[in-house]
Amino acid sequence: MIAPTDSRPAGAPLWLVPTLVCLLILSGICALVYQVLWLRLLSLTFGVTTHAASTVLASFMGGLALGSFVAGRLADRVRHPLRLFGLVELSIGLCALATPTALAGVHRFYIAVFSHLPESLAVATAVRLALSFAVLLIPTALMGATLPIVVKSSLARLDRIGTRMGVLYASNTAGAIVGALLAGFYLIPHIGLTRSFLLAACINALVGVIALASSRYVRPIPRPSTNAPAAEARVVIPRVSYVVLAVFAVSGFASLALEVIWFRVLILFLGPTTYAFTLMLASVLAGIALGSALVAPVMRLRIDWLQALAVLQMAAGVVALQSFSSLRRAARVPDWLSSLAAWPGGDFLLPAAVATVVAIFPTAAFFGLAFPIGLRLWAGGEPTERHTAERIGVFYSLNVCGGIVGSIVAGFVLLPELGSRGSLIAVSVLFLLSGLVVQATLARRRPALTVLVAGGAVFVFAVQAQSVPQPIDLARRRVHSGAPALWHEEGIQTTVTVVGGPGTGNRAMYLDGRHQADDSPSMAFIHRRIGALPAVLHPGPRRALVVGLGGGVTPGALSQFPGLQLDIVELSESVVRGAAFFSHVNFDVLRRGNVRVHLDDGRNFLLRTRTQFDVITADAILPRHAGANNVNSVEYFSLVRNALAPDGIALHWNGATTGTEYKLILRAFVAAFPEATLWGDGTLMVGTKQPLTVSRSRIEAMLHDSVTREILALMHVESFDHLARMFRASPANILAFLGEGPLLTDDKPAIEYFASLPQDDRGLTQIGRDPTAVIRP
Repeated sequence: MIAPTDSRPAGAPLWLVPTLVCLLILSGICALVYQVLWLRLLSLTFGVTTHAASTVLASFMGGLALGSFVAGRLADRVRHPLRLFGLVELSIGLCALATPTALAGVHRFYIAVFSHLPESLAVATAVRLALSFAVLLIPTALMGATLPIVVKSSLARLDRIGTRMGVLYASNTAGAIVGALLAGFYLIPHIGLTRSFLLAACINALVGVIALASSRYVRPIPRPSTNAPAAEARVVIPRVSYVVLAVFAVSGFASLALEVIWFRVLILFLGPTTYAFTLMLASVLAGIALGSALVAPVMRLRIDWLQALAVLQMAAGVVALQSFSSLRRAARVPDWLSSLAAWPGGDFLLPAAVATVVAIFPTAAFFGLAFPIGLRLWAGGEPTERHTAERIGVFYSLNVCGGIVGSIVAGFVLLPELGSRGSLIAVSVLFLLSGLVVQATLARRRPALTVLVAGGAVFVFAVQAQSVPQPIDLARRRVHSGAPALWHEEGIQTTVTVVGGPGTGNRAMYLDGRHQADDSPSMAFIHRRIGALPAVLHPGPRRALVVGLGGGVTPGALSQFPGLQLDIVELSESVVRGAAFFSHVNFDVLRRGNVRVHLDDGRNFLLRTRTQFDVITADAILPRHAGANNVNSVEYFSLVRNALAPDGIALHWNGATTGTEYKLILRAFVAAFPEATLWGDGTLMVGTKQPLTVSRSRIEAMLHDSVTREILALMHVESFDHLARMFRASPANILAFLGEGPLLTDDKPAIEYFASLPQDDRGLTQIGRDPTAVIRP
C-alpha cells in the first residue's frame, strides 16, 4: 500500500502529479478522437456546409465551456476531487458507447422533421444546433469538467497554480496531439468509426478506474473552518485580475479565428485533404503543448508575470503576422527531407507537415506560453484555496466561449469581408491590443517602461503588417503559375479563383487551390458527357438532379434536354458566382428557366428530398478531398438510388487515382446498384434499378431530331455505333473484375485516407466487354 506523505497541506503523495499527467495524456487522446468522430458522424446528417459544421463545432465547444464552469464551482465543494475525476471519465466512456444510438435517433428525427420546415437558413441552423446539443452536451460538458477537477486535485499551494497548470495543460494538450494524429492517420482508416469509439471508451474507463483507485491513497481536502465565510467576505479580487480574464476571453476569440484563417490559407497550398486538416490541428496543439511545458518550470520564479503576459500577447500578434510569409520558406522541402518521403503518401505528407509547422507552430507556442501565466494571475490572486477550481472553471470557460465566437466570426464575417490577408491583420491587432491593455495596467508603476514597450510593439507591428503577402499571390506562383487571376473570392464555404482571360489561354477555376474546371475542349467534353449520357440512356427524362456545380458544364449539357426540369445542389455560393465566368461553355446554365440552384450539401439534400428524379448525376468530385467519402460510400449511393424514379438512371464519375481506390468506389456503387454498367474509359458508372437496355431505334430517332442531335454531338456521338463503343462493362463483367473485397462505407471512409491504401495501377484491362448485354434493336 502506498502511504501518503505529509509534504502538502492536502496530503497529496509525491506520485500524484506524475499520475495525473499520465491520466490527462490519455484523457486528451480520447477527447480529440471523440471530437473527430463526432464532427464526422454529425456531418453525415447535417451536411458539410460551413453553417452546419459551425453549429456542430459550437455545440461541442459550448459543452466544454459549460462543463468547465459548472465543474469549477463543484470541485471546490468536493473533498475527493480525484474520485470525482474518475467518475467523470467513466461517464465520458459510457456516453461515447451510447453515441451510435443517440446519433441514429437524431438522424431519424432530422429526416422526419426537416421536410416539414420552411426553407430558411435560420430555421435549419436552429434545428441543427438543438440536435447537436442533444447529442454532445452531456459528453462534452463532462470533458470540459476534467481540467478544473484535476488541477484542484494537484494543488499544494496556490502560488504553484501556474506551474501545476502549465504541466497539466501541456499534458492534456500533448494527449490531444496524439489523439488527432491517431484518429486521422490510423484509427478511422484501419478500424473504422464504431471501433474507434469503443477503443476511446475503453481508454476513458481505464483512466476512470486508475483515478478511483488512486483516490483511496490521497487524503481528502479539509473542510473549511467555521469562520471561512467571514474570511471569504473580506476577499477582494484585484481589478487587474478582471483585466487578465477579459484579455483571455479576447485571446480565445483571436486564437480560434486565427486557426480558421490558417486552415483556409494552407489548403490553397496543401489541398483540402483529411491529412492536411489533421496536420494543421496537430501543429496548433503541438505549439500550445510546447509553450505550456516550457513556461511551467519557471513559474515559481519571482518575476513580474503581468509584464511577461503583456509582452507575450504583443509578441503573439507580431509573430502571427509572419505566418503567411513563412509559407515562402516552406515552399521547397530540402533534399535531405525529401529522401525521407519514401512511404505511401509521403510525397504529400512531408511537405504538408513542413508547411504547417513553419506557418502555425511559432504563434501557437505563444498561446501555450501565455495560458498558464494568465491562469496564475487570475486564479492565484486570492489568499485562499476555497475558490481555486471555480476560478479555473471561469477562466477556461470564458476562453472557450471566446473561441466559439471567434471561429464563427472568422468564417462568416472576416474572411468574406476582409479576405485572408485583412483577416490575419485584424486578428493580430487583437493580440496587440490585449497586450497593450495589460501593459497599461503597469503604467502607474512603470511609466517609462510602459511607453517604451508599447511604442516598440506598435512600431514593429506596423512594419510587419506592411509585409504580409496576399496568399493568392503565393498560391498563384505554386498552383497556377503564369495565369492572371480574373476573379477571386474567399467565401464562407470555400476560396474560389478564376484565372485566365483573353490572350492568356484557357480559363480555369480553382477551388481551395485545386483545379476544378476549365473551358478547354477536352475538359468541356468530359463534363458534358457526365451530364448528357444518363439523360441519353433514359427513355424520357423529365426531372434531373446534379450534385455539384463546378464550372457549370455538366448541368449545362443536361439542361439542353427539351422539357427537362433541372435541380443543382452546390455547397458554395462563391462557386455559383464563379461559374458565371464559364457561360460560354456551360450554356449560361444559371440563367436558364428550367434550372434551379440549391445552396446545400448534396448528400443532405438527398437525405431530405421527397422528389423522385429520372436522372441523378454529379459534377466531377475528387475522391481524395476531405469529405469526399460522404459522396462515394455505399450509404450515399443508396440515397441516390432511393431518390431515383423506378426507371431512373444515376451516373457517378469514378475519379480514383489508383486501382485500389477505383475498386473501392466501384464496389460501393455496385452494392447500391447491382445492375451497374461502365461507360467511356471505365470511369463513368451508370446505375439503374432495373437492367439497363439501350434501344438502337430510339437513339437513331434522337439523331434525326435537330435538338437531341446537338445534345448527342456534345458527347461526339454521330451514330448509334459511336454510342455503343462508349459501353465498357456489363454487371457480370464488373463482378468478375471486382471479386471479393472491402466496401467503402461511412464507418470506414478509406478513400480519404489514401496514404493507408496500397498504391497499385488501375488494371481496367481486366474488365471484359460485352455490348450485347445492354444493346437492343
